[in-house]
Amino acid sequence: MIQVTQKRNIFYVFSGILLAISLFSIIVWGMKYGLDFTGGSYLEVNFKYDRPTTAEVTNKLSAIKDLGNIIAQPIGDKGMVLRFKDVSEETHQQILSILKKDFKPAEPKDVDENTVIEEQRFESIGPTIGRELKNRAIVAIIFVLICIILYIAYAFRKVSKPVESWKFGVAAVVALAHDTIITVGVFSLLGHFMGVEIDSLFVTALLTLLGFSVHDTIVVFDRIRENLFKYYSGDFLETVNKSINDTLARSVNTSMTVLLVLLSIYFLGGASIKFFALALIVGVIIGTYSSIFVASPLVVDWRRFDLWRAKKKEAVE
Repeated sequence: MIQVTQKRNIFYVFSGILLAISLFSIIVWGMKYGLDFTGGSYLEVNFKYDRPTTAEVTNKLSAIKDLGNIIAQPIGDKGMVLRFKDVSEETHQQILSILKKDFKPAEPKDVDENTVIEEQRFESIGPTIGRELKNRAIVAIIFVLICIILYIAYAFRKVSKPVESWKFGVAAVVALAHDTIITVGVFSLLGHFMGVEIDSLFVTALLTLLGFSVHDTIVVFDRIRENLFKYYSGDFLETVNKSINDTLARSVNTSMTVLLVLLSIYFLGGASIKFFALALIVGVIIGTYSSIFVASPLVVDWRRFDLWRAKKKEAVE
């Protein structure tokens, strides 16, 4: 049997290091926001002939002023997605004109430049809408966390001893905050060192991770609840440790199957969902770790704190 609760300080230190690095990156470097949050334009085109490289496209479009940082990503066999600052319709047409003219194939010579590319999609997001999306994302995450506390408190309402039901909910949310901060911190580091931007898909990934992580945590908590009714004889620490070991194989196996799918999406999927898959990969790993090594040990320490406070109160009286 793995002594998780007995060696919980080791896991606290490890989590503390990860949290410190993540918070440092978030506070000092912040996040590199994509067009969904900052506002800008999204253009998707399909090249009828040979698709140029992203470097060739960005080099040609850099001649247009006020496009800002141009991000080009290949999509499919012939397509390409371009992201840049919010532009007028005149600039939009100028971009299309450059793509048609500069990437016209040498052969056949009679190719009409208007057929060189096909515009698939063009969208503009103003900065006001971008800020609104950011605010809604924050509200959505806070709302989910509150609902999780209320749900766990209700689900564990019959567990009143030795730990009140609502404390399980708080421990689960602390573990979720742990998972969220570390995942955001990883993308803060990626944004600073590799220019990786976050968009609405990243928020979707975070909300998905909250659901996955709390699901894994509740499985462990539910086994704690069962064992408290069946085997509890006063040693809460040992009961929690037994519950963790009872569910350990299930938690790891479930996470591994999810990771195999996500790794396939990351390496074989399109560029547009690559970092969405990466956010899920990081979150699943951290979420599995926290459900085993953070959430349940927190409940143990909360119980120990309650005992210490009760003894101190008796000593005073």
